[in-house]
Amino acid sequence: MIRFIVKRLLITIPVIFFLSFLTLLLINIVPGSYFDQLRMNPQIGEEVIEQYESKFHINENIFAQYFYWLKGVIKFDFGYSFTYQMPVITLIGSRLFNTFLLSFSAFLLSWGIAVPLGVIAAFWKDSLFDKTLRAIAYILLSLPGFFLALILMFLCAHWTYLPLGGMRSINFDDLSILGKLFDVAKHMIVPLVVLTTASTSYLFRLMRSNMLDVLNRDFVRVLRTRNLPSYVIIFKHVLRNAINPLVTILGFQLPALFSGAALLEIVTGWPGLGSMMLHAVRSQDIFLVMGNMVMISFLLVVGNIIADILLAVTDPRIRY
Repeated sequence: MIRFIVKRLLITIPVIFFLSFLTLLLINIVPGSYFDQLRMNPQIGEEVIEQYESKFHINENIFAQYFYWLKGVIKFDFGYSFTYQMPVITLIGSRLFNTFLLSFSAFLLSWGIAVPLGVIAAFWKDSLFDKTLRAIAYILLSLPGFFLALILMFLCAHWTYLPLGGMRSINFDDLSILGKLFDVAKHMIVPLVVLTTASTSYLFRLMRSNMLDVLNRDFVRVLRTRNLPSYVIIFKHVLRNAINPLVTILGFQLPALFSGAALLEIVTGWPGLGSMMLHAVRSQDIFLVMGNMVMISFLLVVGNIIADILLAVTDPRIRY
């Protein structure tokens, strides 16, 4: 297992290099640059712009730009954000916790809801409970996240006192520690519900389908002939076999939740990586875009490694 993990981590390096170079290539293909916008400002002279381009090697070819960027990455310097006037790694670090808090909470909530409901629905197949959950899951999956967010914000504005945007209230600094936690939790309700909805619906359907597939296998019939209690059959034998496909999906859940949170953060005003990434792409802030892509690529690879390790833990038949 240790050899497998080391091998996967080594494979990660060229993958991240390729994706970062592809990101730089796509940014350079798009006409214009961030400095073209500065040239429209009469207060900024051409000499200042040329100094910036020379300092960050923007006026050189794409291979030279990538080479100098890699030299900085080795020193944990991911470049400089021209839009926010600060180092990229500092800027991403300041926003990363906000996105992680939202995404990880949605991850725990969706798995905590979807897996038990999928097990119960499969056990009571075609019951009223099962049909109701399936109908709700279909409806929620068909709703776009941003549209559901707008609906919830409209309802909250008319029927509740929940905050409609941001992460903190104006008087946040004057609150106690418990008050600050409660204030952030109130701001999280709308984006958390939206982010959890689609993920829970998808995982529920997958869990129910896997459970039904395993329940129809021969070894389950043998266990039932031995008069074992139903909860023993379900939770000790069936669940362990049905959970494997979901563990595989776990590797894609982390970057998927980060990507799903991006648009949601823009709609709800949550101060995470989403709004920052949109601003970076629109302003062609080259190093900030590359820093975000490297982080998402790293999450994807690490998530898949974690999924592979969990598969070996949950299923003794799998060995690397």
